Amino acid sequence: MGKGFFISKGVGVVCIILGAGAVATIIALSVVYSQEKAKNENHVSPTNGATTPTTSKPPTTTTTPSNNPWDKYRLPQSLVPEIYNITLWPRLTPDPKTGLYIFTGVSSVEFKCAEETNLILIHSNKLNYTNYENNHMAKLIPLDSGSKAPSIVSSWLQNETQYLVLKLDSKLMKDHRYRLHTTFTGELADDLGGFYRSEYKGDGGKKIVATTQMQPTDARKAFPCFDEPAMKAVFHITLIHDHGTVALSNGEEKETRIVSIGDQTLLQTDFEPTEKMSTYLLAFIVSDFGYINNTIDNVMIRIFARKSAIEAGQGVYALSITGPILKFFEKYYNSTYPLPKSDQIALPDFNAGAMENWGLITYRETALLYDEAFSSNGNKERIATIISHELAHMWFGNLVTLRWWNDLWLNEGFASYVEYLGAHEAEPEWNVKDLIVLNDVHRVFAIDALASSHPLSSKEEDIQKPAQISELFDAISYSKGASVLRMLSDFLSEGVFTMGLRTYLAEFAYGNAVYTDLWKHLQMAVDNVGSGDLPGTVHNIMNTWVLQMGFPVVTINATTGVISQKHFLLDPDSEVTAPSPFNYEWIIPINWMKTGDIQIRRWLSGKTVESMKLTGSDWLLANLNVVGYYRVNYDQGNWDRLLEVLSTAHATIPVINRAQLVDDAFNLARAKLIPTVLALKTTKYLGKETEYMPWESALNNLDFFYLMFDRSEVYGPMQDYLRKQVIPLFNHYKNITDNWAKVPKGHMDQYNQVNAISLACRTGHQECQTLTQAWFKQWMDEKINPIHPNLRSTAYCNAIAAGGAKEWEFAWSEFQNATIASEAEKLRAALACTKQPWLLNRYLEYTLDSKLIRKQDATSTIVYIANNVIGQSLAWDFIRAHWSYIFTQYGGGSFSFSNLINGVTKRFSSDFELKQLKQFKANNAEVGFGSGTLAVDQSIERTIANMKWIADNKKSVLSWFKAEAKLL
Repeated sequence: MGKGFFISKGVGVVCIILGAGAVATIIALSVVYSQEKAKNENHVSPTNGATTPTTSKPPTTTTTPSNNPWDKYRLPQSLVPEIYNITLWPRLTPDPKTGLYIFTGVSSVEFKCAEETNLILIHSNKLNYTNYENNHMAKLIPLDSGSKAPSIVSSWLQNETQYLVLKLDSKLMKDHRYRLHTTFTGELADDLGGFYRSEYKGDGGKKIVATTQMQPTDARKAFPCFDEPAMKAVFHITLIHDHGTVALSNGEEKETRIVSIGDQTLLQTDFEPTEKMSTYLLAFIVSDFGYINNTIDNVMIRIFARKSAIEAGQGVYALSITGPILKFFEKYYNSTYPLPKSDQIALPDFNAGAMENWGLITYRETALLYDEAFSSNGNKERIATIISHELAHMWFGNLVTLRWWNDLWLNEGFASYVEYLGAHEAEPEWNVKDLIVLNDVHRVFAIDALASSHPLSSKEEDIQKPAQISELFDAISYSKGASVLRMLSDFLSEGVFTMGLRTYLAEFAYGNAVYTDLWKHLQMAVDNVGSGDLPGTVHNIMNTWVLQMGFPVVTINATTGVISQKHFLLDPDSEVTAPSPFNYEWIIPINWMKTGDIQIRRWLSGKTVESMKLTGSDWLLANLNVVGYYRVNYDQGNWDRLLEVLSTAHATIPVINRAQLVDDAFNLARAKLIPTVLALKTTKYLGKETEYMPWESALNNLDFFYLMFDRSEVYGPMQDYLRKQVIPLFNHYKNITDNWAKVPKGHMDQYNQVNAISLACRTGHQECQTLTQAWFKQWMDEKINPIHPNLRSTAYCNAIAAGGAKEWEFAWSEFQNATIASEAEKLRAALACTKQPWLLNRYLEYTLDSKLIRKQDATSTIVYIANNVIGQSLAWDFIRAHWSYIFTQYGGGSFSFSNLINGVTKRFSSDFELKQLKQFKANNAEVGFGSGTLAVDQSIERTIANMKWIADNKKSVLSWFKAEAKLL
């Protein structure tokens, strides 16, 4: 803790807070209010200073390009923060005059001068400052004995680049240390970023939670800071809060005492200093939540949530698996958990799924809370994998942090890979590790096959602005990152992979690294055990996957024995303008099975390689268990033999590879590498298939056919074919569950039961529709829900689709009154299934009112509506009409905008829709698209590809479905 800032903790801090709070609150509130009203106005000269003698309104600044340091988005390297002392006082009741919720704070940061400079730049966004002497927004104090601090000659806020700028009358001395004091006020807004408020209904009415989300660039909204991941420091946090509330932060609670401020009696909680860490991992929360706890190996584990949720036992599952997962990662990393506690908290309003704040992980309620009476096995799996993902970050990301956001993919890709390993440790019977193929590999293939994709790693200089940073939080960073790291672990072996990982974490603990540092440590591990069959260094192999976008399709001609590769593009006619340092060639590990026998891995590091020729009835299957990040095509003879095996002895092919064959075939067809009819033939054996992964792969791909044809004459014959294919599966689950009275034993079986009901009802199987409607009617009549949690999503959707306003209103009422987040989520999605346009339009309007649909759920609700063929055009019209409002209110940095744009436009397949999409891009160029910027271009590319695909395939697809529907 820094000396000289806090006088007596019980008195000095309160006096300062009182000065900032009680005296300046009215002025500050009016300033914040006027700032919010005028936030989009042009800025004037920084020399205007403050508008009042007490609290400075953000002066306005010009935004013309210049070489001034404050016009650049990256901090200069002249100052290095070491210690922060931060005291914050969030108000959980609104000001009676303005209606605003605010927080006040004081902060000091001790920093070292690394290069002489007469300028201090520190990040600040939407904060208003109380002035010190000479009307300046900060106070500078020297920390070295006998030295003198320069005087501040001018101070202003540079809003465009989000800085508090302090000009000095002389230079700070190299290697000298200084302390910067600030006193400030901010709005505790409901914008889900920085220090914000979450609201919920509890005993006695509306409850307010003050909470945080700093990643990637919103710590600066909570207090002035050097807000870059490499600027690590130690943080001393103090929170002032109301009686009846509990304060939490990254560190352990040191002391809570009663303090008096004016006529108010409050609590003050001081926390132990944090480890040296990045600003984006900070968290502080004030709430009236309850908790449950456990201690494992001297680590206190606590689960916090609304008191009613804790009392209902909804935190028990999360508590039960956190300890085992933590222990797994300690063993995996060979590193003891570096903190004395692990708090996890479920928040009613939270934009991301979860956030890995060091020692205080924040979650959406659906990602942490489990209730056996309401939560499905899918809800349970999501909790296990997300907890695992966030705990993996405690070491990889928090202990060792990537230097800059251009390497975000390694941080998030790694956690997205090992989350399956940690969840497997908690639930070994689930076989959850296999699901990475469906959830990540196949998911990201769809995006990475576009010409508008991007490499995993960007150049540091290309990622500068907050909006550019937010764009990186996409499927490429998470899912492709996970996929290529899984491939790397496989071809090195898990033993070598973890060996390199452990030395990497040991060398860079409490510091920062770049992705090539990991390659160096993995190479050291390889060298320690022998290079094996690697065709080059880890660095050389992996850079072909990291520095160029896309992935290859490996074509194996089993007749000639030639294996070749080329860049896989969903639209082969699209123009790839992005340069590649490797000319779109990859160093590819290939493993295969020959008629049931496992073969040795081969490497393909050029365009072609001679391999093995097949004879007679032999067949070849490559990319076993889909550990490689590539698609596989074969000569027609091998395809025919694989289809024959599927038809006669499908269990001969591993279940993951049955899913792969379906997914590869459909996407190869979209890329015009094989006929679409060949892809459709991979679904003919499904009448005999009861495993989840192949069915899920087929349904995911057939969703594209629904998107392209549910408004055309292909729809009817397609429905007839799929209905006949799914009825055996429907009957299988009906039989093994005693007419739906029991739950299948296996985790994957429970998933596939949902697929059976969902597709049977979707394709008009009368028995299925009668079943789901009867369940829903029984619920409406008896007010007791008879539907098992696993089946609720599909049952609700089908019953609401078949019903009218009465069913919709009942579901809406249940949604409003739901106290279990996972149940509310099921109902929110199902409400979008109605076929009544007026109800869908009303539902869209509800997304603009956060009292009806929480801001965190607004964009996904619009996508749910767009998934409905009747709602798609309504949703498109809606976001075009309201884009400026949506973008402003839900935050330009929201990670959900790419999902929103992709979700609403994925059915586009006509020239008219293409023109509308291009017009939408042009009309909103000034407003912007934030994290959805790339998604707009991807949607345009995808629409063009869809148009071509329909023109090429509609006739043959219609004929095939007609013929097969008659044959079955």
